Amino acid sequence: MTVLLRVEGLVKHFPIRQHLFGRETAVVHAVDGVSFEIDSGQTMALVGESGCGKSTVGRLVLRLLEASAGKVFFDGEDLTALAPAQLRAKRRELQMIFQDPYSSLNPRMTVEQTLVEPLALHGLASGRQRERAAELLDLVGLAPQYLQRYPHEFSGGQRQRIGIARALAVEPRLIVCDEPVSALDVSIQAQVVNLLQDLQRRLGLAYLFIAHDLAVVKHIASHVAVMYLGQIVEYADKDSLFAAPRHPYTQALLSAIPLTEPGLRRERILLQGDVPNPIDPPSGCRFRTRCRYAKEQCGQQVPELVAVDGHSVACHFWQEIEPPAPVTQGVAVNDRLARLQSAFRAGNG
Repeated sequence: MTVLLRVEGLVKHFPIRQHLFGRETAVVHAVDGVSFEIDSGQTMALVGESGCGKSTVGRLVLRLLEASAGKVFFDGEDLTALAPAQLRAKRRELQMIFQDPYSSLNPRMTVEQTLVEPLALHGLASGRQRERAAELLDLVGLAPQYLQRYPHEFSGGQRQRIGIARALAVEPRLIVCDEPVSALDVSIQAQVVNLLQDLQRRLGLAYLFIAHDLAVVKHIASHVAVMYLGQIVEYADKDSLFAAPRHPYTQALLSAIPLTEPGLRRERILLQGDVPNPIDPPSGCRFRTRCRYAKEQCGQQVPELVAVDGHSVACHFWQEIEPPAPVTQGVAVNDRLARLQSAFRAGNG
């Protein structure tokens, strides 16, 4: 496969000032040295707790935020070096689907106006923009007669489909999906995820899929990067990561996924304490304050992301990390996850 997106050493620090024009008093370390690659037609999921910096990474990739350091290469071209006019033209190839399908749509614009706007901005479908808008609705499973309706007349799932259609209007190659199903009901989540997968197969799209729901990630992603406090701590293909997580933080996240089969149980790994303040992150390994394997070295040296048996892991003592406990008998089925898995299977059938 061809590498479509390559992120190298991405950093974003937000200064804290006494007032608008006051001196800088502190810095929020939102993203610190993040690197990854996404191939054409691939979905890479970026996961982690709220506040870990994953949504900031998505905005940095699209240059909706300017990076403090690092580079973003799209199809070999450095996006961070582009002038505004060059970036505007390039943005046709990179689009975003937002978390809240209501606030991301202009309530004063009809669906037709929403879909025609990006076409007009990029000079596309001249003379047939209304027809193109109808085609886009059909592509996401909505009827053309919805073109004259307003966002408040739709359900949450329908609004998200309109947001997807708007992203597709300019025929992008990469879409950043920023928690696109987290605000939706479980059954609607599955419909939208299945739609994204169908569009990927039909159009050859690549996704940067930002999420915290690992059940959804397991269904859609081909590769997964786990973030903690602004840094990637583990990266692997989906099957390897879910089967044998190497980093203690990844193990804790996966242990929280409810099991769908009746009578099954796994050991829950409970993390101690709270996520540290990103204004003053811990020295060395940022996870050490909550890690059961932490030693003196962890506070003195930042662990590098190194290749380990098909994974990339940022941990000094990955050799000493115990494998996840096997699943055993003992707990009833989790209804929510079972419904989600059932809806995924129905959508794929």
